[in-house]
Amino acid sequence: MAARNIGIQVKAPEVECDDKNCPFHGNLPVRGQSFVGVVVSDKPHKTVIIKREVVKYIKKYERYERRTTKLAAHNPPCIHARVGDIVRVMECRPISKTKAFVVVEKLGRIDEVKGEE
Repeated sequence: MAARNIGIQVKAPEVECDDKNCPFHGNLPVRGQSFVGVVVSDKPHKTVIIKREVVKYIKKYERYERRTTKLAAHNPPCIHARVGDIVRVMECRPISKTKAFVVVEKLGRIDEVKGEE
């Protein structure tokens, strides 16, 4: 079974999986928010914890503040993201109590990005 078009321009994974909650090989539609984050934990089964940084301007102090948010995302077996991977995450229907996002693309490793500087 070939990977289906999920509606955004991302590279489809080369490995096939039989996960019903995979946006490429299953029936999970993606919609809404899309952002990039770093995987900080992959201990839960088929789940990764993503850390996302947001820079916000504080008008009163004329400064910027950096906030981080952690959220759980479904990790399909065909993508297989690990700790330290930079991934693109998209919103989907709620998969569980805490998961309403799914990993759609692996962009690289945090080690490789730091090494380029």
